Amino acid sequence: MSSRLRLKFLLLLLGVVVLSLSGALMLRELMLKDFSAYLEGETEDKAYWILAHLEGSYERNSGWNKEAQAEDALWALNLGFEMILLDREGSPVIDTKRAIEAATPLVKRRLMSLSEYRAAGASGDFVPYPLFLGGAQIGTLELKELKPAKETLFIRRSDLFLLASVLIIGSLAVLISVLFSRRLTRPIQELAAAAAAISRGDFTKRVAVTRRDEVGDLSETFNRMAKALETHEQLRRKLIADVAHELRTPLGVMRGEIEGMIDGLIANDPERLQSLYDETGRLKAMVDGIEELNQAEASVLSLACRILDIRTFLTHIVERYRGSFDEKGVALELRLSDATEVYADPDRLSQIILNLLSNALKVTPRGGHVLLTAAMADGDAVLSVEDNGTGIKEKDLPFIFERFYRGPGGGLGIGLTIVKELAEAHGGRVEATSVYGQGSVFTVRLPGASIHNSS
Repeated sequence: MSSRLRLKFLLLLLGVVVLSLSGALMLRELMLKDFSAYLEGETEDKAYWILAHLEGSYERNSGWNKEAQAEDALWALNLGFEMILLDREGSPVIDTKRAIEAATPLVKRRLMSLSEYRAAGASGDFVPYPLFLGGAQIGTLELKELKPAKETLFIRRSDLFLLASVLIIGSLAVLISVLFSRRLTRPIQELAAAAAAISRGDFTKRVAVTRRDEVGDLSETFNRMAKALETHEQLRRKLIADVAHELRTPLGVMRGEIEGMIDGLIANDPERLQSLYDETGRLKAMVDGIEELNQAEASVLSLACRILDIRTFLTHIVERYRGSFDEKGVALELRLSDATEVYADPDRLSQIILNLLSNALKVTPRGGHVLLTAAMADGDAVLSVEDNGTGIKEKDLPFIFERFYRGPGGGLGIGLTIVKELAEAHGGRVEATSVYGQGSVFTVRLPGASIHNSS
């Protein structure tokens, strides 16, 4: 898969290179076409200059003059033309070859060095141009353009430069494309390998984050996901071990007592039956706890929220639960501010408060104190449960809301997870602060009634 992805990137980049080089070649053709059109225009202009000059010379001299026309032939040669001048009867008057032969040796050398004319190598066809004066034809001028060596040299060097540019730039582009495709696909290959390892159950696999772009963000997100999966896998294994341990004890006790009754070693009396009933209660509590967690996770789909008056709501909960605090000798205080309302599902909110109070009662010794408060802050209803119990160690605090995380207090480790799931299902959150040996504070923030009314 990684090789196919690298090949696709490479082909894409090479396609861009080919398009760029093709554009350069097309631009070269267009430039040469425009350059040729420009040269053709220049050639026509020069030809008409020669025509006008010869017609003017004929008028000045009242006819053709070989010496004057020889100078005109040499001037035409400097303009890049070989010429043959014919009179009105078609007889030759002068041509470039005879004009050069009639020139002095010094002039001849200079002409041959300055012009592109080489008699032996001249090629091409003569183009006839009729000459007129006063509406009557006075002769015919035949011109043949000499191939300019400079223009040929310019075009040849341009072609060589373009070829070298295509080879050098094309080679560099291909090399860069190969390196870039490898660099781009390497982290994706590492991510694919790490994902494959996780799919095989190796949750310790991580990828190196070496880039600060979208791929780097993806690598960081993958590592966080892998860490979360590793944590959940550890918690799952811990849960299985804890549930097996918790179930083994009551099941072992029940099995031993039932076997004793069957063998007649233990009397089948109300005391033994009560013991069996207590053990089944422990089993039921474990199953109920797991079921409550599943319901809390799915509660976002089944919330029946309405506006609740916190004073009345919490007062009923405290009165109903105060007996458990009194039985242990722990004081329970309710402190409320005025006009506190919350938009929540009463059954789920009651579950949140009871779980927090139950945890506080569990960790607070006799003679301790638990404070339940409610107030409004920034449009949210803020509920908190504060105790002066054993507190939570700093190393345990970041994990107390994780599923099946069991602190020193024992239990299945799902009570606070249920609180977190229910609070988030309401669009709120739960936080905890604690000092080990002094107590803890759990704070739940839920949307207030005013926020619901405004929406």
